[in-house]
Amino acid sequence: MSKTYLFDFDGTLVDSMPTYAGVMLRILDENHVPYGDDLIKIITPLGFRGTAQYFIDMGLKLSFDEIVGLMAKYAIKAYTYDVQAKDNVIDVLRTLKAQGDDLNVLTASPHETLDPCLKRLGIYDLFTNVWSCNDFGTTKSDPEIYRMAAEKIGKPVSEIIFLDDNYNADLTAKEAGMQVWGVYDATSDEYIDEIKSITDRYITDFKEMLES
Repeated sequence: MSKTYLFDFDGTLVDSMPTYAGVMLRILDENHVPYGDDLIKIITPLGFRGTAQYFIDMGLKLSFDEIVGLMAKYAIKAYTYDVQAKDNVIDVLRTLKAQGDDLNVLTASPHETLDPCLKRLGIYDLFTNVWSCNDFGTTKSDPEIYRMAAEKIGKPVSEIIFLDDNYNADLTAKEAGMQVWGVYDATSDEYIDEIKSITDRYITDFKEMLES
C-alpha cells in the first residue's frame, strides 16, 4: 500500500543546518544582539519572515525587509551551489517514488533557496508538491499549516507521514494529527530524547525508511 510523505528540507533532506544556523547567527553577531543556546531550535520552524520578526522582537535594529534581504543574500549562494543531500536521501527518495509513494516537501526555507538546491540535486521532480511556509502565509509552529497541506494533498491529515529533525515542528505536526517521524541531524543531538518522546518513529538514516 502506497504511503504519503511530507518532508522537511533543512536538516532532513539536506545537510544544511550549519549553513542555515550560520546565516541567522551571522546577522545577530554583526549587529551585536545576544542570543541563547536554544535559538536555532526556536527559529528553525519560523522561516525567514518569521525569524525576521523574532529578531526584531529580540531587539535587532533593522527593518523587516532589511533582515529578510540579508538572510537571502547570505544563504542563496550556499544553497544554489554547495549544500548537499544527506546520506542515502536521493536513493531512498527515488525508491519510494518508484514504488508509488507520494512525496511532498514543506519547509520554512523560501523558494529562492529551496528550489535551486533540490533541482541541482536532481530530486525536485520526485515531489508532487514543494512548499515553502510562505505559500501558506504562516509557519511550521502553527498546527493549521499541516492541515492546510493535507487538504492540498487530498489526504486526511492522519494518513500523512511528516518527517522533520526539529523538535518544535515535530511537536506541532503531531498536535495537528499527522503521523510524525523524527530525523537525526547532528545539530539536534541534544534534543534526540525529546524528539523520540513525541514522535511515532525516529530514524538516524534514510535507509531505515525502506525497512518494515
